[in-house]
Amino acid sequence: MGSTLTNSGSWKSLQAHYGTIKNLHLKELFEKSTDRGERFTVENVGIYFDYSKHRITEETLDLLFQLAKERGLEAKREAMFSGEKINTTENRAVLHTALRAPEGSTIMVDGHNVVPEVHAVLNKMADFSTKIKSGKWKGHTGKRIKNIVNIGIGGSDLGPVMAYEALKHFSQRDLSFKFVSNVDGNDFAEAVQGLLAEETLFIISSKTFTTLETMANAQTARSWALEYLKDPEAIAKHFVAVSTNEKEVSKFGIDPNNMFGFWDWVGGRYSMSGAIGLSTMIAIGPEHYHAMLNGLHQMDEHFRTAPLAQNISVIMGLLGLWYNNFFGAQTQAVFPYDKFLHRFPAYLQQLTMESNGKGVTLGGEKTDYETGAVYWGEPGTNGQHSFYQLIHQGTKIIPSDFIGFKESLNHLPPHQDYLIANMIAQGEALAFGKTLDEVKAEGIPDVLAPHKVFGGNRPSSTFFLDRLSPENLGKLVAMYEHSVFVQGAIWDINPFDQMGVELGKVLAQNIIPELQQKDSPIHHDSSTNALIKLYRG
Repeated sequence: MGSTLTNSGSWKSLQAHYGTIKNLHLKELFEKSTDRGERFTVENVGIYFDYSKHRITEETLDLLFQLAKERGLEAKREAMFSGEKINTTENRAVLHTALRAPEGSTIMVDGHNVVPEVHAVLNKMADFSTKIKSGKWKGHTGKRIKNIVNIGIGGSDLGPVMAYEALKHFSQRDLSFKFVSNVDGNDFAEAVQGLLAEETLFIISSKTFTTLETMANAQTARSWALEYLKDPEAIAKHFVAVSTNEKEVSKFGIDPNNMFGFWDWVGGRYSMSGAIGLSTMIAIGPEHYHAMLNGLHQMDEHFRTAPLAQNISVIMGLLGLWYNNFFGAQTQAVFPYDKFLHRFPAYLQQLTMESNGKGVTLGGEKTDYETGAVYWGEPGTNGQHSFYQLIHQGTKIIPSDFIGFKESLNHLPPHQDYLIANMIAQGEALAFGKTLDEVKAEGIPDVLAPHKVFGGNRPSSTFFLDRLSPENLGKLVAMYEHSVFVQGAIWDINPFDQMGVELGKVLAQNIIPELQQKDSPIHHDSSTNALIKLYRG
């Protein structure tokens, strides 16, 4: 007996349709429709989205939109934006969109308008950032802060480090920024290599101020700073917190006035546009930070108001579902053709896989269909000399997103022409390939010809923007956030909890004392026992 999803009329129609379209080649689809490359596009909020190189027809799209409507996507979307507690497993609203709502907006949670609180935090962040950037904020010995070290993990690290790397062009270059997340001591040691404690500020990002990895690194940072600064009073000048636990923040030695708060209606992986982005704001300044928020908000409004058939995130999410659930694709690749976006795929890994890596519906039933895909990627053109071989001639279907910009932030002709020519060529090669006859016509010997055949029919999307600005980074982030929501809504799973990360953490807490107390008894499976004994020596 199937689920309500797989038993739905729309799903069954898509299954039947898949049977008629699965062997159609993109070359054939383009030959039948000479204007396909113009019709299967959306241009809105400064993004040109070309999805013509997907194994779909108008009927495919109609059926996917019908599925979305049948699954109540539009009502679920409005429930999120209006502050309903759609994170049902944690009984919370889901309002990362409120973090970038314009001042004067009204977004109610439990009868309370949260927008003024959001802007109060943003104003506090701006004031602090300005003091750091101008040199007005001094360290304990009276020296200016030159180094900012963000200590966090998960959403408290991946968002800030991705945004900093993406927007480094707009950053204040006489400040250095480091990011520590791994509990591996090498991460901290390398981050502070060559830094002077009297010129260094640590941002400790932890909602509860109890996260094992973050607090281990925070305590090590505290010891490192005091080794030079000596006076415990110095902590207040060299540490600030992004947290909600004022008691633990004060206990650590941080002045509560230098604590930047956030709310339980924002999940970690959706929090980069709030106080978690403090390091980003210091790097690029309040004006550029608010431009990023504006870009996020523009995409929020597009997602909320655009009809399904002209909605970028809706189409993205539905295409991903089409390959995941009908073609059996296991992964989704993201290839930004801009070096500054080299951490963007890693950011999307958490966003997508922590959100939709679920196998149980909202009602607690095990799904009888595939859910979240594995996201991965690297910047172009590097990947072309690495894993593109498998995408072109391997046996797996790997839908790919290409992200490009018309203008480089560093004008070094002809580099941008070379870069974008490669991006466009990859989409063309993946779609249309090269037949055996075409290879032989080039004079390739018969014995070698099969090795030079490209099957084509490999799906891809292309996203074009004018340049990588703070505003456009915001648009790209929100675009993927909302595509994740689309899929979660249709799969009837909760994209806003992450209970799958808990078990390993609990077990690690049991194993830590067993590693440190070498004579203590151990009671695990034979493999775990052997590994503990091996570590003990």
